[in-house]
Amino acid sequence: MQWTKHNEQTVYSNRWFSVNLADVELPDGRHLDHFLIRLRPVAVATVVNEANEVLLLWRHRFITDSWGWELAAGVVEDGEDIARAAARELEEETGWRPGPLRHLMSVEPSNGLTDARHHVYWADEGEYVGHPVDDFESDRREWVPLKLVPDIVARGEVPAANMAAALLLLHHLRLGQDTLP
Repeated sequence: MQWTKHNEQTVYSNRWFSVNLADVELPDGRHLDHFLIRLRPVAVATVVNEANEVLLLWRHRFITDSWGWELAAGVVEDGEDIARAAARELEEETGWRPGPLRHLMSVEPSNGLTDARHHVYWADEGEYVGHPVDDFESDRREWVPLKLVPDIVARGEVPAANMAAALLLLHHLRLGQDTLP
């Protein structure tokens, strides 16, 4: 059952996103207006150290009025390599410069509404280079034991689905165990 887009027009745009309206034909021939948000790619990164601790940010999101653990993330600038953007965001938001980054996963967090793709990277080493330039991004930055990840996700302390998925995958890759039922 494939939907067919006949046309799409921009209703609003700025440097970060555009809101568009599409004329969509359903398989039965009916048409509907469907709003969608077009976004720049998002680069995400973290470091997992030798003690199997993951570098996280504790931050407030005013839109949902919620606190939670997140990985450093931000938009990829025009012409910027995605892995470089991930390293840049990690350093700006945590003060840690990652070693060689490895691609962990790419996800579409809300593909019924937006074309956003989040590209998650991780490194198994990093160097502290100083206080984060973007310290306003989070209340604090902490090394959290990977063994605690399933519990903090289950308690809702990682509200963003893309972050929860990435942390659970890192938990599995580094600790090689499934602790969820």
